Amino acid sequence: MLALVNTPKGPAPVEIRDVPEPQPAPNEALVGVHSFSLNRGELRSFVNNEEGWIPGQDISGTVLQQAADGSGPPAGTRIVALTDELGWAQRVAVPSHRIAVLPDSVSFAAAATLPVAGLTALRSLWHGGALLGRRVLITGAAGGVGHLAVQLAANAGAHVTAVAGRAGRAEGLRELGAEEVVVGIENAQGKFWLILESAGGASLSTAVTLLEPRGTVVVYGNSAGEPSTISFADFRGAQNARIQSFFYFTSGPEEQFAPDLALLVSLIADRKLTPQTGPERSWREIARVAEDLRARRISGKAVFRVDR
Repeated sequence: MLALVNTPKGPAPVEIRDVPEPQPAPNEALVGVHSFSLNRGELRSFVNNEEGWIPGQDISGTVLQQAADGSGPPAGTRIVALTDELGWAQRVAVPSHRIAVLPDSVSFAAAATLPVAGLTALRSLWHGGALLGRRVLITGAAGGVGHLAVQLAANAGAHVTAVAGRAGRAEGLRELGAEEVVVGIENAQGKFWLILESAGGASLSTAVTLLEPRGTVVVYGNSAGEPSTISFADFRGAQNARIQSFFYFTSGPEEQFAPDLALLVSLIADRKLTPQTGPERSWREIARVAEDLRARRISGKAVFRVDR
């Protein structure tokens, strides 16, 4: 079969090659991959992993063979799934507890945006508890996680302030449910019960000063690539607040991945959640699109079709 293979020393970061077929474990289904999405965090993995490694975490497609132990959906079922790696291939073996059934009304492209970004948005917001009437600030709101988090927080009854890095990326955030949209976290006004922070550096330092007492800032990224300076004195207006790190693969029990993905899919089916996708590209275009994503010329998620 064909797969996108890591080539850190080649002219492009990945290339399509013939690779061995996957051999599913008893609790794994064999999935034919239709679409996958590329996360900004995966751009670093091109450099950090060895030659021949197959990336890929966000996939959607069809079950070709049900797990041998009888778990998970049967063959022929449309699905969305989260994998550790190996997803950028024509076929991949996926543990059944990481697979959610996809209604016919939800496209493969929309579903492929969900696993990493959707689970990050959903589970990071849960650190704020009940959000009805609470003030929530979301940095990186125009990105894949932020775009979904704004909608989920607004659906939960929060008063959402969306932060974009520049004016052009702020367009459309009010339509998603943000009551306030600012360019740069330094322009946010007031105090917040929950802050989702992905920029790092000075943005995280500022976020701490914007917390309410007993509030929480959830840190799930550092797109700035810079350290943050935080002092105990920064918490004087936010006494007993906390900083919570977030890593999606260990953010909850393994058996909860499928139900959480199913919840996100149901929200799309009910038109309560709209993933942000551009045109779905062929996986043969990934090197060029990856550069556009790195340069932030793409809003939301880059989605690819595994055409044969």
